[in-house]
Amino acid sequence: MANLSQDPAGHELDLSMHSVPDSARMPAFSLTMAWWAVCSAVFYIVVGAALALQYGTRNALIGMALSVISYGIVNSIISRYAIRTGLSVALFSRVLFGGAGAALATLIFFATAIYYAVFEGSVIAVAAHNLFPALDYKWAALIVVCYSVPLVFGSVQHWLDKFNGVLLPFYLLGLLAAVLLTTHEYGYNAAWLDFGPKGTIPANGWWNCFVYYMGVWVLMMFTFDYARFGRQKDAPYHGRFNFGMPFYLVTFLLNGAVGIYLVSTIPGLGPLSEVSVVLALLKLMGIWGLLFVWVTQSRINTANYYLAAINMQAFFRKVAGLHAPKFVWALVVGVVVYALMMADVFSKILQALAYQGIFVVAWVGVALAHILSTKVDTLLGTEIECRDSHVPAFNPGGLTAWFAGAFAGLLLMNLPGALQSFSAPATFVVSWLTYRAMLAAAKRTWFVRG
Repeated sequence: MANLSQDPAGHELDLSMHSVPDSARMPAFSLTMAWWAVCSAVFYIVVGAALALQYGTRNALIGMALSVISYGIVNSIISRYAIRTGLSVALFSRVLFGGAGAALATLIFFATAIYYAVFEGSVIAVAAHNLFPALDYKWAALIVVCYSVPLVFGSVQHWLDKFNGVLLPFYLLGLLAAVLLTTHEYGYNAAWLDFGPKGTIPANGWWNCFVYYMGVWVLMMFTFDYARFGRQKDAPYHGRFNFGMPFYLVTFLLNGAVGIYLVSTIPGLGPLSEVSVVLALLKLMGIWGLLFVWVTQSRINTANYYLAAINMQAFFRKVAGLHAPKFVWALVVGVVVYALMMADVFSKILQALAYQGIFVVAWVGVALAHILSTKVDTLLGTEIECRDSHVPAFNPGGLTAWFAGAFAGLLLMNLPGALQSFSAPATFVVSWLTYRAMLAAAKRTWFVRG
């Protein structure tokens, strides 16, 4: 299996279950090409337009800019730590929550990645069916799943970097073509900067836009599982550029601004959704629009399928003792994705994502508090113990902080009015502060057995 490397003794090493050794690390450019697959989802285009429609373009752009800064700072820290340790989300969660506690983190991670794979795969299937009506949606969806699964049989090191590197220019050219064709067809109108709701624009709209992007903090987990393949000498580059603010300038600000421009300029889109934007692209670009949609969604789905597979593998190895290789779990992911694409469960998936997003934000709060704490080195030294047989089942400090943050967020999420907009920030702050407080009384046995 391509996800295997060798330890110093020459034994095969499953990188989903072990830290990445230096011999399996990737050149900076290769890891950049693999990681930047994540920036090209129609989802980011639609989110920018939807926020502008609800809160006004300027508020949306301010929220995006603040998100670029916050994501850049957090992921710079996370990526450097992942590079230094070579740990995955699954392995690092053992340190934070114990062996059994970590299973919940991998469950939330792979479920979230599957949900996104369902959305992005559906976009391609809808586009193909719309352009070729004779191709029924169920067959289009099956084709999408059947070619998506084999793409992640290979590893990040040996395949995904090349596949996404080839497609990156087509994604950028497609964005440019969409803007130019829209302007040519409907003319340029600077009023897109004033696009927004009818009537009074909410004064705190920028805050709501910023908080909305906290709902996709699962990208911090994405960062962790990709950054672990970076070389130690490249850590400054990865922290500042690859996983830092430049990446989110493209992912959030560029995609979002293009989305606002398209939606505010193209008439007759109807209710705003990924599908409506895709149909507008097909109307503008025809078969080339379908190619652009295929490029964007296939790139992002390499990340979704890959991360779903390796975290599903970690979860079922711990919970059920199953030791199937990664490609088997990739097939399972494909079956689940197709089943969800056929079921009318999108509203339920969106609700599940909202609740899971709170747990993800809490995970980030605990992770950052751990990474930035000096108490951990005092307790454990520089060696990080993450072997399942050597960590306790439950780490009371990490689990208390994780659930305290999640409880605060879920409580605010279900309160009426403006308080809901503080659910994700409160989750982060409570989990961070609780973990720091727990560390003050922490014992070595919380992290290491015996």
